Amino acid sequence: MNKAEVVAAEQHPLIAQRRYLHMHPELSFHETETYQYIRRHLTSLPNLELREQVGGHGIVAKITGGTGPTIAFRADFDALPIQDEKEVPYQSTVKNVMHACGHDGHTSTLLSLATILSAHQSELSGSVVLLFQFAEELAPGGARPMVDDGALDGADAVYGNHFWSQFETNTIHSAAGPLMASPDMFNITIYGRGGHGAKPHTTIDAVVVMAEFIMNIQTIVARNVNPIDNAVLTIGKVTAGNTFNVISDRASCSGTVRTFDADVQQTIRTALENELKGLAVSKGITYELNYVTGYPPVVNHEAGYEVIKRAAARAGLDFDDAPPMMIGEDFSYYLLEKPGAFFLTGSGNEEKKTTAPHHHPLFDLDEDAMSGALTMFLAILEEEGVIHAQ
Repeated sequence: MNKAEVVAAEQHPLIAQRRYLHMHPELSFHETETYQYIRRHLTSLPNLELREQVGGHGIVAKITGGTGPTIAFRADFDALPIQDEKEVPYQSTVKNVMHACGHDGHTSTLLSLATILSAHQSELSGSVVLLFQFAEELAPGGARPMVDDGALDGADAVYGNHFWSQFETNTIHSAAGPLMASPDMFNITIYGRGGHGAKPHTTIDAVVVMAEFIMNIQTIVARNVNPIDNAVLTIGKVTAGNTFNVISDRASCSGTVRTFDADVQQTIRTALENELKGLAVSKGITYELNYVTGYPPVVNHEAGYEVIKRAAARAGLDFDDAPPMMIGEDFSYYLLEKPGAFFLTGSGNEEKKTTAPHHHPLFDLDEDAMSGALTMFLAILEEEGVIHAQ
């Protein structure tokens, strides 16, 4: 198998697949048509063993070769509740839903890998498992139920790729050890006593108490967490009131906590609860705190990281160590089950307008990055001894 030739042959399908998926996005746990699109492609290929509805809406395809190792790769295929504001021919056709994180590219790349491997099955010294995963964006996610349903049974190692618009196209980034954080979320409602805006002394102003709470918790990371540890505490949404002259009886906020360490995670959660308890005593409010623990942090195995690093050199792509990132990814569940590593393929290109951040309405993918990621998958298989180097 010649990597350059087979990847070049897939360039048009890569783009066509990605653009179709970009135009027809579906939200987490609702990927019905996306599932069928993936299924149709896979069932059209020879030499594949399919398991359907794995863990829910997951699909697992296996290409069995020789007696060598079995290597798994994963792609996610859900979209986000964001309106696509790009003016491109492949703009999302679904109102307020778009692929704003590159999952369409992840899926297209894995479909092309399936096409290549099915055509070259007789040349494989080992086997390859392709994991098409639903619902990465929304906890509890799709990875855990897929693992529980045996998606990784028989696999010796697992690898995953994420396109990243903040890195230059076709640069490869990874790390040995912690790479991505655990992304918790919380919702808080503070209950006071409402009343007329002209008579604040008869009320317990939930808006003012919420403002005090938000300002007070800004010191949690700065003063409760060891400066050597990484942590983020962010309030992303605040809601209260209905009109200008009424003091609201309640105020709500939502936010996220990002950590790599379970003790730090618990420290922040406890500090949030203590702050609310203090305001209950000092201001007379009551409250509700709903804290949802997110995915575990993504922690790469040393051996898997070294495979990624060597594969990048084999693929002729620049490699750089990535700093710990405070984003979250449920690929962590696969790495808790099997050795392996997660890496990022740069997809940012100023001229092609693909440097908007992820989860942004102008997010787009430099489609050349898909060829780079596909080459990386093949290079990983060479490093793992599943295919022979040319």
